[in-house]
Amino acid sequence: MPVNLSDMLKKREIEKVEPDRKTADKLLRVSRDAIAAAEDNLKMGHNDVALSLAYNAMLNAGRAMMSAKGYRAYSETHHKGVVGFCAAVLPSESSQLVALFNRYRIRRHEIVYGEIEGGSVGESEAKGAIDKAGELLDLIKQKIS
Repeated sequence: MPVNLSDMLKKREIEKVEPDRKTADKLLRVSRDAIAAAEDNLKMGHNDVALSLAYNAMLNAGRAMMSAKGYRAYSETHHKGVVGFCAAVLPSESSQLVALFNRYRIRRHEIVYGEIEGGSVGESEAKGAIDKAGELLDLIKQKIS
């Protein structure tokens, strides 16, 4: 499903703001730190936490790109707006990565707000999320440099 910025603006999922590279750089650092924390939690066997941290790394990387390009997501649909922005702005060959970002968004929501028992995330799923968070962070760094 193709996403474009003008539709997102009309639907009030995102809004135009002044580009802010300082905030973008801060969010990139936060994203990198979240990946490191996810790796630490994976080593300790806290797979649910590792996946949540990997997702947060992806979210903050997406927010960094939005900030650098002069956009932000509305608070009511914040997470979904960041994913949609990434889908609209990143190259089409990144669509699988963005689809995983969205999958981890849903998965993290289930972990935090759902009635899923602890231990629902396997080691390979958490490791995959961490790897994909690193890929997305690298891609976004390239896109805004």
